[in-house]
Amino acid sequence: MSDQTEGEKLDHTLKDAYLSGWFHQETDELFEGFKIHAEDSILDIGCGDGPFASFCAARGAEIFFADIDEAKVNAVKSMLEGSNARAINPMVTDANPIPMDNARVNKVIAMEVLEHVDDPQQFMSELVRVGKPGTQYLITVPAPLGESVQKKLAPPNYFEKPNHIRVFEKDTFEKLITDAGLEIERYTSYGFFWSVWWFFFWACKQDLAPPWHPLLDSWTKTWTTLLDMPDGARIKKALDETMPKSMAIIARKPA
Repeated sequence: MSDQTEGEKLDHTLKDAYLSGWFHQETDELFEGFKIHAEDSILDIGCGDGPFASFCAARGAEIFFADIDEAKVNAVKSMLEGSNARAINPMVTDANPIPMDNARVNKVIAMEVLEHVDDPQQFMSELVRVGKPGTQYLITVPAPLGESVQKKLAPPNYFEKPNHIRVFEKDTFEKLITDAGLEIERYTSYGFFWSVWWFFFWACKQDLAPPWHPLLDSWTKTWTTLLDMPDGARIKKALDETMPKSMAIIARKPA
């Protein structure tokens, strides 16, 4: 077994995330170009384990967090109770429709959700509906190159409902955003580390929970060693551009 602690592994993956533009504590940017303010009202749709809601809560924002999995919503609710959040609003929903009033929030986060939904256009229309004029959106989907490799390695149910039921090319992703009436402010891609991590994960034949197989621990250590080198950030950027795990768009609803 690896002698690396779970805390150390978390620190290493957070360093990769930080270099990709995530969790910039010093500027209050959840993602580069997506700043969180105490006066914000935020919807985190498909909240998962709540890392994005937690970042926003720490800055005093009002948080609506939603997932189709009631256990995840309850876990995030417990995590955010007692936080700096101005208010927390849990929702169990499939987003068809989102149980919120029109024009309720001014920030929307949808991380790795669109590839799961039956009707992406309907989903986007709901995100736009609940946003005020001027609302900023942060939306990510898996990148197509990594997904093409996953199709050769992952079990068939990885690409069956409720998992990934579609793959977005860059132009299709951008068109989905603009057809919904949003204006794209920034497009980027990132996550070479996670692309390779997932390729290795299938070889390990373990559950998606620690303790991690020595192969995954070794890959994390190798990547951390690279990031700690003087040229590490530049090499990461080149690899992220070559085989990203995810594509990200920051967009805005016209005022």
